[in-house]
Amino acid sequence: MSSSANIVVNKKARHDYFIEDRFEAGVALEGWEVKSLRAGRVQLVDSYVILKNGEAWLLGALITPLPTVSTHYEPDPRRTRKLLLHREELSKLIGAVERKGYTLVALSLYWKRGKCKAEVGLAKGKQAHDKRASERDRDWQRERNRLLKPR
Repeated sequence: MSSSANIVVNKKARHDYFIEDRFEAGVALEGWEVKSLRAGRVQLVDSYVILKNGEAWLLGALITPLPTVSTHYEPDPRRTRKLLLHREELSKLIGAVERKGYTLVALSLYWKRGKCKAEVGLAKGKQAHDKRASERDRDWQRERNRLLKPR
């Protein structure tokens, strides 16, 4: 992801889940959605990925339409969007989700060579004590860096 520009990052996903594996997927978008993404009008907070009929679908991502969208077209900001993955990636994800109880979450959207890509994470849910432990570790790292910083 070195030559890519982030559009949006789902910070809540990293808080709520242990991310075990990451996949890059293309996103099937309409024209007005691309324009809204370029303007940064997108949220991934409550989004997740489902696997249905051997295909991956992004649900709950909010892409707010620009006011300049055509007058005769009614855009749906929360529509289900298809994710484009290779067949072997899909079969690996289907196996992990159905047999091992993993969840698929959208971690980020970014531009890569002019195309919108989604980073999808294979995740296990965190419990409350895991979230507190992660927060404690993060606070300790911040405090340690502050104490060790040369003056």
